[in-house]
Amino acid sequence: MGRQLFGTDGIRGVAGEYPLDRDTVHAFGAALGEWCRRRVPDPQVLLGMDTRESGSWIAAQVADGLRRQGVRARFAGVITTPGVAYLTRHGDFIAGVMISASHNPFADNGLKVFDHSGYKLPDPEEEALEDRILALRGPAPQAPTLSPEAQWDGQYIAYLASTFPLSLAGLSIALDCGHGAAAGLAPELFEKLGARVHKLGCAPDGRNINLDCGALHVDGLKEQVMKLRADAGFAFDGDADRCIAVAASGRIIDGDHMLLVCARRLLAAGRWNGSQPAVVATVMSNLGLEKALDAIGVQLLRTAVGDKYVLEEMRRTDSPLGGEQSGHLIFPRLATTGDGLLTALRVLEAMVESGASLDQLVAGMHVFPQKLVNVRVKERKPLEEMPSLQRAIRDAEAVLKADGRVLVRFSGTEPLVRVMVEGPAMELVDRLCAAIAGAVGDELA
Repeated sequence: MGRQLFGTDGIRGVAGEYPLDRDTVHAFGAALGEWCRRRVPDPQVLLGMDTRESGSWIAAQVADGLRRQGVRARFAGVITTPGVAYLTRHGDFIAGVMISASHNPFADNGLKVFDHSGYKLPDPEEEALEDRILALRGPAPQAPTLSPEAQWDGQYIAYLASTFPLSLAGLSIALDCGHGAAAGLAPELFEKLGARVHKLGCAPDGRNINLDCGALHVDGLKEQVMKLRADAGFAFDGDADRCIAVAASGRIIDGDHMLLVCARRLLAAGRWNGSQPAVVATVMSNLGLEKALDAIGVQLLRTAVGDKYVLEEMRRTDSPLGGEQSGHLIFPRLATTGDGLLTALRVLEAMVESGASLDQLVAGMHVFPQKLVNVRVKERKPLEEMPSLQRAIRDAEAVLKADGRVLVRFSGTEPLVRVMVEGPAMELVDRLCAAIAGAVGDELA
């Protein structure tokens, strides 16, 4: 039987509806409490959340479930996902839980679990936890509201600042925090390092998280960067584990561009282990990144979509750099998960060290036209069992040959099939993508 609760990034859904109804959330806390009690005699778990209005009651239910198993919950309040991962690893916590649906709309929420190492639980651990959640699920009691403990976010900001040995004095940067978890943290961090900061998306009201702002909606940031003549802009998603940048020219700098910037910097500094430098990315990364890395002698290793799988491959190959086109970048010598604030610091570090603009740092990377279409579906069945879809994919691959790629996959978090096509010309990409998406619709819509 397939997993009912955990997807590619924890448990996610509409807050108040299964699997994020009060009964299941409380059972999650109780099951996690059992998991903790088997490992240490007096366990503590750190809870954090983004700015969604549902975060407070979800945190209360998780904490009450933990309490009933004899586990103490410590509540950080609003903080980023990588902040929870860092504090879990460096604090006296057996586990950490982030309450967030990342880049999704405010009505959604989710539960991400980290163990004391700061890494997300591996699939077998999640599956065992899921079995206990379903077994323990029952009517949830009324849970008392939690009060945040103020010290945790300060510790996380101090750590991030310690990774940046330079000064941002003289640089003007715009920050779009998406009315999310970074809204209070990011401006404080970059101002502390000397930058002149222009704030966008820093007034969360519980419902405006990711709403026409942040890492998925960068038009507003682009407009402000150009209007203010800022040196760069950085946009974060709801839990700030991803970052998208904007260069002074208004050029959008996605995760692929930033991987190239950081790879060039690591290569120049001789910071790769082994004889074959390699960057880990997913199947969604643009063919242009692969060719740009190959030109400087760096291999691109591809994984399934999801920063968890990127990280697993990075640990297997001991790669110091990996990430996703969406802006999740991972620097394993500094963090155990993608961190949008840390990513922005590394990009700024490359700018300050080289004296080059962000436009100059990404020069020479040719981005192949790429289109992603999401097709909403009512059911899941193996893609290879859909003859018309397989025929459309073969036809597209025959046209593109070595000058493009086709990727069709189910979303890990939503009832969608994602169709991606990239190739030498946008007109061709549009036509092939439409044909494949139409075939998916015929089979499953």
